Amino acid sequence: MRYVSTRGKAPLVGFTDQLLEGLAPDGGLYLPEEFPPLADIGSAADYTDAAVRITLPFVAGDIPADDWGMLLENAYRRFESPEVTPLVDIGNDHFLLELFHGPTLAFKDIAMQVLGDLFEYELKRRATSVTVIGATSGDTGAAAVQALADRQGIELFMLFPDGGISEAQRRQMTTCQAANVHNLAVDGSFDDCQDLVKAMFSDEAFRNRHGLSAVNSINWARVMMQVVYYAVAVARLNRPITFSVPTGNFGNVYAGHVARRMGADIKGLIIASNRNDILTRFHAESVMEIRDVVRTTSPSMDIQVSSNLERFVFEALGHDGSATEAFMTEFRSNQSIADPTVADAYRNAFSAAMVTDAEGSEVIADLAARLNVLIDPHTAIGVGAVGKLKPEGPVVTLATAHPAKFSDAIAAATGDKPAVPDRLQAALNAPETFQSVPRDLETIKSIIAQSRQEF
Repeated sequence: MRYVSTRGKAPLVGFTDQLLEGLAPDGGLYLPEEFPPLADIGSAADYTDAAVRITLPFVAGDIPADDWGMLLENAYRRFESPEVTPLVDIGNDHFLLELFHGPTLAFKDIAMQVLGDLFEYELKRRATSVTVIGATSGDTGAAAVQALADRQGIELFMLFPDGGISEAQRRQMTTCQAANVHNLAVDGSFDDCQDLVKAMFSDEAFRNRHGLSAVNSINWARVMMQVVYYAVAVARLNRPITFSVPTGNFGNVYAGHVARRMGADIKGLIIASNRNDILTRFHAESVMEIRDVVRTTSPSMDIQVSSNLERFVFEALGHDGSATEAFMTEFRSNQSIADPTVADAYRNAFSAAMVTDAEGSEVIADLAARLNVLIDPHTAIGVGAVGKLKPEGPVVTLATAHPAKFSDAIAAATGDKPAVPDRLQAALNAPETFQSVPRDLETIKSIIAQSRQEF
């Protein structure tokens, strides 16, 4: 399988090259030249076997099938549920797809546990090292730190918005004492952090000197591994499904779009937004306009600029790299864009709804009272969107994080804090190590350069 950049100016590369590059040299995001047909996974009783079958075409020519199977087996044995992503019936043909049974209690573990092993595997084969940089609105950082801590040949720098994530999310990163992990609290929003990461990738000399790589969902491998749980859910229910997806950076719902393109029987994809509703407004108004980030009780979705949307734009514009680059440039320069071709494709592919903090809190309280089921604030946005749009069942809402990661929001909704799993409690009690930094590219580049010299 070969991979093409959404900007159309970078050479085609294989899977492991795009893995280590993260962002294409021309500033675009990598996509496979074509989406392979979905493998037959039967009833998907064995998640790992299904994952191997679905993703093997994406790594073909770069990683032997036996090695790929071993990597995925190692990754998913770290999950506490034997099903990896179990379905929970909440009535009225509505299910939760629990994606939080990995080491850091969030859906990011599904891909990140694979990436940790995969990076180490490929770096050993090449006898080289990389500097992994990432931006997090909460869960990516914790998952990346857990997956990459103490890995040979990897130095990790994770940028997060100071004060813009929950205490549990922060502590899952900052209590890691591994020498190769560096947490940077940025005076700004997640969008600022993401822009800083992209700016470092755009500096070719800096990128090459320090061997930059990425773990955000700008890295195709992240999206690829998330495709699996959509197909598995369809196979396990054995019916066409509408998925409701709490959405911020667009990677999760885009993975659902890819699963549908590959042949998964998905009849609908709901983009569920909090008050940072640029994606919902784009659906309703055909204009994508950046506004100030609003801090909410679902901080992982406090995003205005969704990186993965570029992959969908590239598809909507007929795989025209120049047109995609022009679209993204105008959007960032003018802070808004109206493109009928992209807007029509977007509306045809997705439905969308915005759910406020108050509405999400009501959802949390209702499920707790009726079913004794606790959900986190992001999942509540997904369930709330289903309540607003009322799609025909079956409906599956992605439960993206364990409620204990957002205990204050749960307590506000229900009156009680959720029980804290032991693996999270350890992080809540341990000392933190992180560096507060200004929203300044040169300062952050200097920190990385200095650490790399010591590395």
